[in-house]
Amino acid sequence: QVQLVESGGGLVQPGGSLRLSCAASGSISGFYAMGWYRQAPGKQRELVARVNIGANINYADSVKGRFTISRDNAKNTVYLQMNSLKFEDTAVYYCNLDFFGLQNYWGQGTQVTVSS
Repeated sequence: QVQLVESGGGLVQPGGSLRLSCAASGSISGFYAMGWYRQAPGKQRELVARVNIGANINYADSVKGRFTISRDNAKNTVYLQMNSLKFEDTAVYYCNLDFFGLQNYWGQGTQVTVSS
């Protein structure tokens, strides 16, 4: 089985920063990509950023230049550094592990709230 444990969410003022972490464990060999999605109230879950086995990175247009995804292969951990946070970044952020689309695993989600 696969486990994804997220941490780092919280409450931050606009313009502030947060860093999310997601540690993967279990039967994770052979995965294709690891990344972050988010879901705001009343909206569909959307891709935020992800990095694949070739170290290719995709970002949502809305976070380009503000968020940075990175991966520590030795720790099977992916990070999301979020800077210049905006009200519209408020959402539950989910870690995702993708096995070439054949299987997808999700973390439990961590709340990020941007509020003054």
